[in-house]
Amino acid sequence: MTDRTLHFGLSDEELATRPLAYRSDLFAGQTVLVSGAASGIGKATAWLYGRLGAQVAICGRDAGKLAAAVAAMRGAGLVAESFACNIRQPDQVAALFAATLGRFGDLDFLVNSAGGQYPQAAIDFTAKGWNAVIETNLTGTWFMMQAAARHWRDTGRPGSIVNVVTVTDRGQPGIAHSCAARAGVIALTKTVAVEWAPYRIRVNCLAPGAIDTEGQRVYPEEARRRSFRANPMLRFGDAFDIAEAAAYLSIGSFVTGETLTVDGGGVLWGQFWATELPDYFKEPD
Repeated sequence: MTDRTLHFGLSDEELATRPLAYRSDLFAGQTVLVSGAASGIGKATAWLYGRLGAQVAICGRDAGKLAAAVAAMRGAGLVAESFACNIRQPDQVAALFAATLGRFGDLDFLVNSAGGQYPQAAIDFTAKGWNAVIETNLTGTWFMMQAAARHWRDTGRPGSIVNVVTVTDRGQPGIAHSCAARAGVIALTKTVAVEWAPYRIRVNCLAPGAIDTEGQRVYPEEARRRSFRANPMLRFGDAFDIAEAAAYLSIGSFVTGETLTVDGGGVLWGQFWATELPDYFKEPD
């Protein structure tokens, strides 16, 4: 999408017909596990990898939404399976990996797209709200990373992990809890990229900017109206833009410990507030 109107995500038809930047057999014979794939970036990533020939396992907390996503992918001739899982629970993560390996035999790629946050001034965070965001965006991502790495270490096979984070360079007012968690994932990624290099495991991050997905609905209307101005291209990206970047990181054999920013130049340009802009920062009429 190149306009400035929010569409709140891509339809299944759009995911099935979007022109491909890669050859259609790029991931033939390989398996990917995508978390948070019932909607948004995770769903687009699952579709793209499937269209590139991968066997696709998707997970999330809503079994009904996962089943609908898989049904649409299978209807397009893709090989896909869904597994309900709360990534904040290590026993459920262990069961997820066992089920995925039981269904597909092995695993080549992991894309950690699961996550979530709510916009609120940091000074008003409750302990419960803070913990929920940290546990999902940081701790849950870690459980998935560790489970994948242990599998590849124990089987002697190489692997690739892509962690979907956010742009943390200048902070993100209005979602400080998520920014803290995502910055933790970035630091974690840099560290284990070195630790896990002897196992031939690559680990990278992908940082989206203003992306038109269903997740935009959690933000105030004022913030949504302003968000496309957070980059000099003055538009939103869409979930397929991020999925294509994830595919590159999955196959970039000499890339590890990096964070690929896909934000239309936002880190070079405008301000982003996930909440209503405080009067203090508004320009006088």
